[in-house]
Amino acid sequence: MQVIFLPEVFDYLEELSEILYEKGYFSFEETALGYVLELYDDIVSNLPKCQHKPAPKYFDKYGKGMKYASFRKNKHTTWYVFFRIYKKYEEPIYMVRYISNNHVIAQYL
Repeated sequence: MQVIFLPEVFDYLEELSEILYEKGYFSFEETALGYVLELYDDIVSNLPKCQHKPAPKYFDKYGKGMKYASFRKNKHTTWYVFFRIYKKYEEPIYMVRYISNNHVIAQYL
C-alpha cells in the first residue's frame, strides 16, 4: 500500500504549521511543525487501515468518487482526509486530494 499526496495538498501541509503558529494555536513554531508532521505521519501510516466513507457531493470539486477518513488530533479538532483509491499491479494506492478540519468543513459532512 502506498499513500501519496497531490502537490497542492503537500503545499498546504507545508504552510499549515506557519498558519497555526501565526494564528496563535501554538506558542512555538517547532511545536506547530511537530503537530503537522505528526498529522502527516498519521495519515501515511494509518489511512489504509482507517474506516472510510463516501465523500458528500460537495467535495466532488476535488475529484469525483472520493472517500474520506477522519483523524482526531485533540478534543476540539478532527482532520478529514479526502482521497481516491487506485490500483497499480493490484497494489492499492491512496491518492490524497484534499485535507481540512471540522472548523472549516463540518457543515458539509
